[in-house]
This record gives sequence, structure tokens and C-alpha cells, in this order.
Amino acid sequence: MRKLTIVLLSLSLLLGACAPNFQNREEVVDQPKNTKEEAIIPKYKISDKYYQVLLPFKPSGARGLTVNTLNTRYDINEFEMGLMRVAQNTFDPDKYVFREGQILKKKTVEAWLARKYTKKQLDELKIKEEDNLGLNPIDEGVGDIEARNKKSPIYLAHLLEYDFLVKGDNDKYKLGGVAIGLALNSVHYYQKERYGDTFQVKIDQQTMEREGKKIAQEVLKRLRGMDELRNIPITIALFEQESIESVVPGNFFAYTTVKQGADIDKWEKVSEKYFLFPSKDAREKYREDALAFDNFKQDVEKYFPNFNGVVGKGHYLDGQLKELSITIPIQFYGKAEGIGFTQYVTGKVMEHFPKYISVSVSVTSVNGPESLIVRKADKDEPFVHIY
Repeated sequence: MRKLTIVLLSLSLLLGACAPNFQNREEVVDQPKNTKEEAIIPKYKISDKYYQVLLPFKPSGARGLTVNTLNTRYDINEFEMGLMRVAQNTFDPDKYVFREGQILKKKTVEAWLARKYTKKQLDELKIKEEDNLGLNPIDEGVGDIEARNKKSPIYLAHLLEYDFLVKGDNDKYKLGGVAIGLALNSVHYYQKERYGDTFQVKIDQQTMEREGKKIAQEVLKRLRGMDELRNIPITIALFEQESIESVVPGNFFAYTTVKQGADIDKWEKVSEKYFLFPSKDAREKYREDALAFDNFKQDVEKYFPNFNGVVGKGHYLDGQLKELSITIPIQFYGKAEGIGFTQYVTGKVMEHFPKYISVSVSVTSVNGPESLIVRKADKDEPFVHIY
């Protein structure tokens, strides 16, 4: 009989066990200001999936813009974490240390995210030509609003910078590379009146990719004009963000790394996608995975006959399901009932999903999280935590 271990941990114990070790101190070169300062690099990494982060943590100058420019919290999280995954193709986490972008300031990012101005608009707004830095297409501001937005939608929604430091001479760290994420709209939203209804223009994949690559070339040219970035590798990745109504995030679909110069010669394809379970799209695209989820869902609902709230999010890489995150919101009438339900669900996770898939199940109630079940890929035993 399979043994099931349930871990009961207090929050303080959990945090204590995961606390990073700060014994390893290094002197780091702060490349943008060309000054030296002492910083802390944690001695241990919590996972090979993550970089060691330079401490004390310095937020990006453009911090906060992501919330205003991306459609959903799902897109915000995936844009940030996905860029870190893409960067690992170029910047090895065992050699590079992560730092939030310190080169592109908030004012610069805002200027790049704007529309390009016409000569007439520059004169009317009293803006200098050298400040006409918008990477989105011109809207001349005259004529039918609907036609204008269909002709010139906003393609670039956000720009994100990550810096990677590498150890150089005398064990001092210096800027060794930069990753830039470009979030592109699959849907452009606009209003005909300031407080009126919101309309939309769908942007097809081919157009979005073409315009994204044009923007990437201009971004690279501008970055190479900065002293700090003149001679270091730069990775630029293209991200498709989903619509406002989507309950799954968008995904990166292409990236390029340019070690020298200001020309992009080739692009690498990123084959990843998120699917909602249950959904029509998942059933049409990945029938076997959808069937496995449906069977799991049905078994969970047998435990509580009137319950219908099991939702999953699947992450596909190269056409294969790699991670499945499941949420079960439910109400319990006692701790023992919650433990019994968690044991039951854990058994169903092991029964229905292949071992090559990483599966996590979060059981919640109106009082907050109740339990967490994690079955890592190719592991025989799950981790179970009762809150």
C-alpha cells in the first residue's frame, strides 16, 4: 500500500526552513553608474529554475508600469517569470546573478511605449524631435476613430529589462548581459469617447510577430547606443499577451540573442502555450490530457456530489504538458474533513496523471488556503501540506 505523508507546519517553521543563507558576501561593480558597492549574493539557490538574486534588492526604475500596461495578473506573472526562463537559454544560472533592470528608467520606458508623433503633433505639443521615441504606430488624430484604430493599433504593450551579472577579475561582478521582454497585444482596446464603451481590434499572429520583430530591431539599435550596453550580449524575447477576458496567461513565442552589433540575424522559436481545463480548446488540441483531467474532476465531485469547481491550468512546452496547476475551492466543516478530502484528492492525482507531468493542487476555502498537494515530475511520492 502506498504511504501518504501529511506535513503539518506552522508558518514560522516553514519560513525558517526556506530562509536564504546570507553568509557569502561579494563586492559588485554597479555598471550603470560605474561605481563599486558591496552587495550580498545568497550562498544557496532554492531551485535550479531560479537565479541567485543580488541583495539588497534594487527595484527597476520602471517598476509599477507592468500593472498599468498588461491586461491581467496572469499575463503579468507569466511575462516576468517567462522572461527569466527564456534568459536561461543564454545566461546560465550557475554563472550569472540576477538583478532587476537598472539601465532603462521609467521615463525612457514610457516614451518608448507611446505612439510616434507626426510633425504637426510635435509642434502642437511642443515636443522636440529627439524626444519623439514612441515605438507604436502614428495616430494622426483626424478621421473616423474606428478606422484609425484598425489601421494603427497599439502593438507594444510593455517592455521589461532584466540584468545579469557575471564574475570578472578579482572576483568582482560586472554586467554580463541583458534580457529585454517585449509584450505584444493580441487585442488592441480603444474608446471613441473618454468615458464611453471600450471597443477592440484583434491582431492576428502573423501581423503581431512581424511588427514585434520590427520593434525589437529598433530597441536593439537604441540599446547599443548606450555606453553600458555597447558590447554585451542582449537577448530580446517576444511575448503575446492574452485578452482582458482570458483566465490563462499569454506566452513567449520567439527570442533572439545578439552578442555584438545592432543587427538581428535570426530568431529562435519558443514553443509554449497555456490551456484552461476544462475547456473546448483543450479538448480539441489535447484530447488525452483533457480526458485525464475530466476523469480527475469527476472523481473529486463524487466526494462532494453538489460541488462543481475544479479548474486547471496546463503549461505546454513543445506540444507536451509539463505542468498542471489545479485549484479546488470548497467549504469544510472541520479540520478532519479537510484532511480526509486532501488524502482522497492526493490519491486521485497519483491515479489519473502520468508521472512525467508536474501536478500541483491548491485546496482553498472562504477562510483561505486549506491544503497543498505537489507531485513533481518523475517522483513516486507527493508532498502534502495541511495549513
